[in-house]
Amino acid sequence: MANTPDRVRVRLPEISPRAYEHPADRGALVALRSLRGFDEVFKRMSGLFNERALRLMFLSGAVRVGPTQFPHLHDYVRDAAYVLDLDEVPELYVQMNPKPNAMAIGSQKPFIVMTTGLFDLLEAEEQRFVIGHEVGHILSGHAVYRTMLLALIQLAARVAWIPLGYIGLRAIVAALEEWYRKSELSCDRAGLLACQDPEAAKRALMKLAGGSKLVEMNPDAFLEQAREYESGGDARDSFLKLLSLMGTTHPFAVVRLAQLHRWIEDGSYQRIIDGDYPRRASDRDARVGEEARNAAKSYRESWERSEDPLLGTLRDVAGSAASAGGKIFDSVADRWRGGPRRDEGANGSS
Repeated sequence: MANTPDRVRVRLPEISPRAYEHPADRGALVALRSLRGFDEVFKRMSGLFNERALRLMFLSGAVRVGPTQFPHLHDYVRDAAYVLDLDEVPELYVQMNPKPNAMAIGSQKPFIVMTTGLFDLLEAEEQRFVIGHEVGHILSGHAVYRTMLLALIQLAARVAWIPLGYIGLRAIVAALEEWYRKSELSCDRAGLLACQDPEAAKRALMKLAGGSKLVEMNPDAFLEQAREYESGGDARDSFLKLLSLMGTTHPFAVVRLAQLHRWIEDGSYQRIIDGDYPRRASDRDARVGEEARNAAKSYRESWERSEDPLLGTLRDVAGSAASAGGKIFDSVADRWRGGPRRDEGANGSS
């Protein structure tokens, strides 16, 4: 594999994952982080998955990356942890599997798995992007929450034979899948911050859609595909889009590239590289109501870019629900914390 000369990357000390999280992802995570002790509850309950056994499975059946095994990948994960200021460099395993995939697993000590299909598909800087993407999942706590949510789904499945229970379960699963997809958009941004090579990030996403023959693909034409997809069509297309997302945990590749391109174009990426980003010390002060409204705003902006008639009918409803839900959660979170915040007046709201 051709390896490009290394270059200096900007380190982002104490960067809060809120800096790169998609508004819909950030809103859900801020809500969970705002409840004191909730992370620890999640970690303890996720023991249902026996993380130790999971790690032993990869230790025995995959290759653990290190200075003498896939040494360049070892450098990439170490560099990503350094740039994103992760406290500990996660373990990385390469697993024999022709399907291109990578994932961050675990809660107590999350680790990364990359398949040989993905390794063979990507060049050096593209691999940096993917590894940074997975380190972003770990920094955001996605591995913890995903593990716990999967456990809750398994527990709920035991009552799925009850008709109303099954309907409720499907609603929960659909909501979790939507959050999961938004968390992928978040970590595409984290991957870009780690590799700091926008073109490599775009190439990686194009390859996930069309394979390794980049000479046959064109980024502008690929973005045009995304615009055509987002522009909608008639109500039948709207319904088919919703059906196509059922059961999926990742956005489509054209959507991922379009979202990342938009994030770069609006200046958000460069502002972070220049040092303008929230620090982890401020995470405790993040307000759920504000993040809920940011999530609603993000959905509205997405829908306004679309001519989709079905989505158009949902704008005001979703915006009002997110705003009201955020205010309610702020109230609950304040009670959990032990009373109103000192920096708020009698009618304080964010």
